Amino acid sequence: MFFTLPLHVSFGMSSMWGTLDEIDVKILEILKKDGRKPFVDIGKALGLSEGAVRRRVKLMQEKGIIKRFTIELSKDFIVNAISFIYFEKGERSKDTLQKIAEMENIETVYELTGRIDAVALISARNISELNRCIDEIRKLEGVKATETAVILRVIR
Repeated sequence: MFFTLPLHVSFGMSSMWGTLDEIDVKILEILKKDGRKPFVDIGKALGLSEGAVRRRVKLMQEKGIIKRFTIELSKDFIVNAISFIYFEKGERSKDTLQKIAEMENIETVYELTGRIDAVALISARNISELNRCIDEIRKLEGVKATETAVILRVIR
């Protein structure tokens, strides 16, 4: 996994999925640190049975709170970059953004307000693969330009 957003949830937090209770939030915090943590271990840490943890996780998956379980690769194994994407005037297209999001090396795409139209978070095995991905983005209809920065290190 390339980028993770901070888990800003707290006890009783209401969202489009309903209300998360304190136990749900604690389960999410544990899984965010280690997505492979066995449910039995999570249950022991929280005073729950394995089945109770499994049911809560399944419900959070069904509600779309948990989208996927993934791995985080070593920073030495991959090249991470942020690509700022500028569209032709009036050409911001949800179809184009979706095409970018579906590209092999794209981790996340954000549509923005302001001068920059979108940002793509890219993970590649090497600079050549990163260049190929950026070239694919530039070839899409409506894309005026890209500006890409390679991430040297993650502070937090």
